[in-house]
Amino acid sequence: MKKLLTLALVALFVPGSLLAQTNKKSAKAEKQEAAKPAFVPSVEGPEIQFERTVHDYGTMEQGGNGDTEFKFKNVGSEPLILSNVQSSCGCTTPSWPREPIMPGQEAAIKVHYDTNRIGGISKTVTVTTNGKTDRVTLRITGNINPKAN
Repeated sequence: MKKLLTLALVALFVPGSLLAQTNKKSAKAEKQEAAKPAFVPSVEGPEIQFERTVHDYGTMEQGGNGDTEFKFKNVGSEPLILSNVQSSCGCTTPSWPREPIMPGQEAAIKVHYDTNRIGGISKTVTVTTNGKTDRVTLRITGNINPKAN
């Protein structure tokens, strides 16, 4: 009987003590995570870094979806301001965030190409910033075929 009672007590207390140790570890891990800075700038001052600077639409049919976006991040230590985003012609329309992009924050420049124009696409969008890299050229390429009847 004593053995059965001892075994029952051990069965009740061992899982509880293991759970308490697990909770201590997770609390310690949480404190370590909280101590880490959320973002470490790679450049002093504002700086823009794009995921990609070229978008190839490939071959599409006239009237197809001419929308794309160029995602970027402020990898600097100060707010990034896009002062101007200008396309090389009226068939390409960019839109961009007008508010400052804070350090570590991501945003995107949206570009719309008028796909009613048939033929090759080779257009640029020039981005002017207050960053260390003050000018970046984005490119869109592709080909528009006439609509099949």
